[in-house]
Amino acid sequence: MTLAPVAGLSEAEADARLRRGEANTAVQGGSRGYAEILRTNVFSFFNLILFVIGAALLSLGQYSDALISVGLGLINAVISAAQEIRAKRKLDRLQLLDRAGVLVVRDGREVEVAPDRVVRGDVLRVRPGDQIVVDGPLLDGGRLEADESLLTGESDPVVKHPGDELRSGSLCVAGDGHQQARDVGPHSYAGRLTAEARRATTDRTPLQRSIEFIVRLVMALTALMSGCILAQAALEGFSVLRVVQITAVLSGLVPYGLFFLIALAYTAGAVRIARCGALVQQVNAVESVSNVDVVCTDKTGTLTTGELTLEEIVPLGEHQYNEAAEALGGLAHNATTANLTALAIGGALGGPIWAVRDEVPFSSSLRWSGMVTETGTWVLGAPDALAGRLRQQVEAAVVAERAGRGLRVLLLARTEEPEAGLRDAAGRPDLPMLEAVALAVLADELREDVVATAARLRADGVELKVLSGDDPRTVAAIAARAGIGDGEPVPGTELDGLDDPSLDRLVARTAVFGRVAPEHKERVVRSLRRQGRYVAMIGDGVNDARALKQAHVGVAMRSGSAVTRDVADIVLVDDDFSALPPAQHEGRRIINGIGISLYVFLARVASQGLVIQAVTMLQLGFPYSPTQVGLTMFTVGIPTVFLTFWAGRGRPDPYLLRNLVRFVVPASVVTATFGTAIYTALYSMISHGFGPGRAPERIVREFEQYTGLTYGVDADFTTASATILAQTGLSTFFCFASFLLILFLAPRSRAFAAWTAPTGDKRPALLVLGLCVAFSAVLCVPVLWNYFGLIGPSKPVFFVVLPALILWYVTLTVVFRFRLFDRLLGLGEPR
Repeated sequence: MTLAPVAGLSEAEADARLRRGEANTAVQGGSRGYAEILRTNVFSFFNLILFVIGAALLSLGQYSDALISVGLGLINAVISAAQEIRAKRKLDRLQLLDRAGVLVVRDGREVEVAPDRVVRGDVLRVRPGDQIVVDGPLLDGGRLEADESLLTGESDPVVKHPGDELRSGSLCVAGDGHQQARDVGPHSYAGRLTAEARRATTDRTPLQRSIEFIVRLVMALTALMSGCILAQAALEGFSVLRVVQITAVLSGLVPYGLFFLIALAYTAGAVRIARCGALVQQVNAVESVSNVDVVCTDKTGTLTTGELTLEEIVPLGEHQYNEAAEALGGLAHNATTANLTALAIGGALGGPIWAVRDEVPFSSSLRWSGMVTETGTWVLGAPDALAGRLRQQVEAAVVAERAGRGLRVLLLARTEEPEAGLRDAAGRPDLPMLEAVALAVLADELREDVVATAARLRADGVELKVLSGDDPRTVAAIAARAGIGDGEPVPGTELDGLDDPSLDRLVARTAVFGRVAPEHKERVVRSLRRQGRYVAMIGDGVNDARALKQAHVGVAMRSGSAVTRDVADIVLVDDDFSALPPAQHEGRRIINGIGISLYVFLARVASQGLVIQAVTMLQLGFPYSPTQVGLTMFTVGIPTVFLTFWAGRGRPDPYLLRNLVRFVVPASVVTATFGTAIYTALYSMISHGFGPGRAPERIVREFEQYTGLTYGVDADFTTASATILAQTGLSTFFCFASFLLILFLAPRSRAFAAWTAPTGDKRPALLVLGLCVAFSAVLCVPVLWNYFGLIGPSKPVFFVVLPALILWYVTLTVVFRFRLFDRLLGLGEPR
């Protein structure tokens, strides 16, 4: 078809508009810059405190203390910054539009320009195969077919007539015409979608929020305690070195290691989930997927493969099955361009080779295709599209019954006159009178294991909802075949105009939505979030990108669009819906492991804080040095890594914070009480033992070596000797108590099952044994005990610590078994 000449802009007008910023420029930005990412992660409030302390220790020559004080903070900052930079790079490269050249009318002639040189008011030539790069009306061309599946998810092309809107991001599949560029760049539909997809919307998970709350609470308590202790140190005339060391120890009470542990656990979880066929792109998705209680999914490409299968052939009238099958096979195998329907029929049926005299290919505007052959003229199309040319109509109930099951029904017919053609005098497609031969019934092919996966998700307490751009009846039928919902489907138009409360009620009771636009999907996800649901959204097209961004967990198919894959938190690498339940189970295991680690972390931190406060009030010297804080590697670091990997796959504890209080408070109070008693006993023993004429010469030489001071010369010798022995006893008790605490959290037998039921797993017991052996080696190897600021094997330490450990175990068992803390505070139901 020849198009009439149209008037476009002149080059001068286009250049002027380009200078005014009215060009179709690609969307830029949408996320934080690299400098801001580095600044906020490296120089956070937490890290600034550690860096100041580290700098002070370095200036005083305390290099090992400085390394321990700032090491974890710096590691956390690097990990966080690297993760955010990786996400930023992915988001910044998102572009919905191709950058191939387009034709515009300038100075009365067509010229090819780059898409970003198109300006508002330009006239663009649109041909088959061209991507629409701006928004605006179709000016001429009679009829044009646009594939908007990338935007809406609806698979059938949409017919456009002059005056109809063409949206950027769609594709011209048939027809020819001119388009007016009205909305360009960030104002176009594709630009808005791209900007929305680029917006960083990482949610903090429930566990991350809980840990941030815990850290802030501990920081506040540590700050109050630090003020009191440092004020006392100033009154007593402590040295600058001593004040800095005390500050380093107090800052070590803040459980920065939790952030490192979470990063490590998330990474390990991502590796395990990848083995299930799910690639984790946002590390906290490892936790998020474990919390999901509702999954929203698209239909085509997620529940179905996007391919069709021939379900049945229904002969009509006096026609036979073989006659219909041969004709259908002939139409499929002789088609010049095979669409999905032809591929499905051709894959199921053989067919003769015809000498084709004429062919009318299928188009969405005709809704039929046909061939003129030596055996007659055959037509295949939608029953309602052919109904006007049938003398004897097909029973509507036969078609409706199958359509109601989500099947696609096509009518095979032949012309009453064998020599009749399929075009009018002008050569345009035109149907003659037809005779119905058979119905060809096709089905969307469900993905393998979809039914089983839906059943597994429901068994795990996860609800499923289908959001599709296809016809609601078809979507409902596919959902029913997949075992998802059996209620009345809701079209997207019913969502328009609903306020939030009305929408929430509708979404709560509905499982299937059809003819939904990207905005509808986003509103449904938001509604579920308002209702307190934890939402995962599965999709494969650009039309799903906004909903994926809005969901707690965005899940994309690998075969989906690049934009969808890049904004997703998880990508199903084999396009396998069945990878989701195993990924959820792995996520639950990792989160349960982190939960156990929280008990270990906080019990140690709270116990240390209480001991520091008690010993300081008794004016017995400071109970820790920065190097001794490094022993948390044995008591917390190593155990939590193993406990995280060994955790079960049950649902995460919904009352984690409450149960943490129930465990940590009694455990820390009992442990701190025994620790303070041990410190006091050993400190007093040395203070009195180094009185005039009381200390044996061998003992004096040993403590001179430990402290670097001289007996009888340095006034601080007795205090330093008492402090280092008491610190050794306290650290020894705390390490062994922390190891045994693991057995309370993961008991193999009833001997330690005071807090929770026995697990029967012997691995935690073996871990405790290994840790006890490793710490005993620290106490026996001079290089190691010197590094951690301890003394070697000592009888006083042994005879004080061992009985204390036995009494500590008995006391804690009684407290946990009889729930004394719960009874004291009047807490409700048991853990």
